[in-house]
Amino acid sequence: MADLLPSELERIAREIDSRFDALLTPPDDSRKRLYEAMRHAAIGGGKRLRPLLVCAAARLFAVDPECALRAGLAVEAIHVYSLIHDDLPSMDDDDMRRGRPTVHKAYDEATAILAGDAFQALAFEILAAEATHADPFVRAELVGALAAAAGPGGMVGGQAMDMAAAVTMQDLANVTRLQQLKTGALIAFSVEAGAILGRVPPEGRTKLRGYAHDLGLAFQIADDLLDAEGDPAAMGKAAGKDDSAGKATFVGLLGIDRARAQARLLSEQAAAHLANFGREADLLREIAAYAVDRDR
Repeated sequence: MADLLPSELERIAREIDSRFDALLTPPDDSRKRLYEAMRHAAIGGGKRLRPLLVCAAARLFAVDPECALRAGLAVEAIHVYSLIHDDLPSMDDDDMRRGRPTVHKAYDEATAILAGDAFQALAFEILAAEATHADPFVRAELVGALAAAAGPGGMVGGQAMDMAAAVTMQDLANVTRLQQLKTGALIAFSVEAGAILGRVPPEGRTKLRGYAHDLGLAFQIADDLLDAEGDPAAMGKAAGKDDSAGKATFVGLLGIDRARAQARLLSEQAAAHLANFGREADLLREIAAYAVDRDR
């Protein structure tokens, strides 16, 4: 199997930065500080895993690459909004993100809240535009699916559970459910978006949903391992935050060795869901391995 991932990670990062750069040109009025804060949060950093997943899944169904990039840009806008808000003093209270000061540190708390709000709206503006797909029913399904993944039944609900986890006892089932919502929901949307763009009916997406489920959990366990033993310089943020905050994590519940073994097993299971696809799924297979081998 050719090593597609490094070049694709670079390419998607350039494409996403270029599109955010074009969308977020600061106006010559009192909104300038807001736009600058949004650029600070969105341009030049991050793994861009979610847009990469959209593009990789879209390849399975010969989707126009520009349509896939636009859908990827939308989910990345939601991800950036979530990071800005997660870093706020009222949430995780982080000072560093992607190797630079968090938005509320570089600007101020009110601007950070507005920047996050603006990214959330921008995501749906992108998906609703005709340039994302000529078929309005496809666009409507993308909008509905991303709203579900980002809302109380998805990412935001998972964040609420995460905040509660700091003050209540959590078992493995609850932590798994929390992470399926907080992290897994957007990853699941990213994979399914490729199939939606390809007009694949819901009953034809079962294998991709299985892939996304296992990938999301593997990715989160790897995150917990990085928080426990990763290099802050490589990660671009502080390590050990979960333990100091008293949060229940896969590492805390399983221990480092069992957590690492579970992440590896989930990564292999994710790849196994793609057995019916050919070489067009090689990038998705590489992403499954990368999820547990990365250093940030």
